[in-house]
Amino acid sequence: MRKIIHIDMDAFFASVEQRDRPELQGKPVIVGGAPQRRGVVSTCSYEARKYGVHSAMPSSTALRLCPQAVFINPDHRRYQRVSHLIRQEFLKITPQIEPMSIDEAYLDVSHVCATLEEAKILAENLQKNILERTGLTASAGVSFNKFLAKTASDYRKPAGLTLITPAEAPAFLDELPIEKFHGIGKIGMKKLHTINVRCGRDLKKLSPSILKSMFGKAGAFYYGIVRGVDERAVELEGDPKSISKEITLPYDCNNMRELRILLRNLASKVSRRAINKGFVGHAVTIKLKFSDFQTVTRSATLDTPTNDAVVIGRYAVELLNKAAIGDRSIRLAGTGITQLAPAGELSAIQLLLPLNK
Repeated sequence: MRKIIHIDMDAFFASVEQRDRPELQGKPVIVGGAPQRRGVVSTCSYEARKYGVHSAMPSSTALRLCPQAVFINPDHRRYQRVSHLIRQEFLKITPQIEPMSIDEAYLDVSHVCATLEEAKILAENLQKNILERTGLTASAGVSFNKFLAKTASDYRKPAGLTLITPAEAPAFLDELPIEKFHGIGKIGMKKLHTINVRCGRDLKKLSPSILKSMFGKAGAFYYGIVRGVDERAVELEGDPKSISKEITLPYDCNNMRELRILLRNLASKVSRRAINKGFVGHAVTIKLKFSDFQTVTRSATLDTPTNDAVVIGRYAVELLNKAAIGDRSIRLAGTGITQLAPAGELSAIQLLLPLNK
């Protein structure tokens, strides 16, 4: 049996800001673009979340919900430095690490823990070490597969620790609300709600054929996870071919302003991942899936490779404008960089440019 730990930092960007600026502690902090500049919420403190603020929300909407919020421009280099310290704590335990983002990772500790109870103790010590090293809290989930470990880490946020054993999994999943199933997005949740599927127990009643007819290939995944089955391995970092981020929208959208804001926000996430992994891209791509499930992709080659959020966002918006979507509505949008190269090559290219003039 595998022993998987999922670590998720609590409101990471906002928590770093509150740590470094004590006057912000206890206040609703929103990290993201300014409301006056059509910004987007990157993350927010738990004090702001009480007002309904969440990531990817337009900053102007967040301001209406929480007028007393403190808005802060993100400092990705500082966040990356903290992430590096957290990564060092992971490596003290195991090299079997799959980073999901700058503030989240899976650790396979099967080779160092004989039981899940030992893995829980290891996760608790890891939380303490991260707190001592960075002054920040993390939530942890421990289980025998990735889905349950991720679900467990979300269960008692912030600073929570949850263990789900094989014996506990069936009852836990039966009671789990559909919106808490990691991997079932908002569109999937709405589809399931229309047929009165509200929790795992309801989902378990659906046959593989029904789930396939509703969700295609994803239906098989849903059939498995509600039964505690997830065979995905913890994948070690390698040299990726691309770095991208996409999102299924909570509603079909043909509002170009909203789509531009969304792509810029996704570009920021791509930039953070690229900086964290040490890559730049020679091309920017976008992906659009329409309400009829037709998918189109567009790409643009850059004169100079980049991992800069503003540049990626600008090209993504230009590609959106050229896509000529007309009256069609978008249900999924994404952007990314491809033709990757180590970020160190960017400095070499910049140094060479004056010599080529």
